[in-house]
Amino acid sequence: MSLSARIEKDYVTAFKAKKTDEVAVLRMLKAAVKNKQVDLRRELTDSEILDVVAKQVKQRQESIDQFRAAGRIDLAEIEEREHLILRAYLPTPLSPHELEEAVVATIQTLAASGMKDMGKVMNAILGEHAGRVDGKELSALVRAKLSS
Repeated sequence: MSLSARIEKDYVTAFKAKKTDEVAVLRMLKAAVKNKQVDLRRELTDSEILDVVAKQVKQRQESIDQFRAAGRIDLAEIEEREHLILRAYLPTPLSPHELEEAVVATIQTLAASGMKDMGKVMNAILGEHAGRVDGKELSALVRAKLSS
């Protein structure tokens, strides 16, 4: 089942079960996917939909951090519930050990020797493990491996 079909099926199920939080989040997600589709003027692939979901998850995480910093725990909890619903559509993230192995293997495969090759290494890993890697964490690890 495609990711688009899964989102639509889950939306209908949540609507019928009167799960208002889930319905609202999935409705926002469907709108974001539709906006991207209109921008590109074509149907989206699963990897493009996955990018939209990842962007929504990242926005929720940033909101959670900002609300917590401002002392608005009530709003942070709402964002956390939305974050959890959206995370269900992302593949399981790589563990720190798996990420390190992927970085080392990619550096060896590409024969990367310095910081000038950081972009190549990052793109290769992000392409291979789409949606499973946090960009900040990957950047820090690649930088550490290439500079040592």
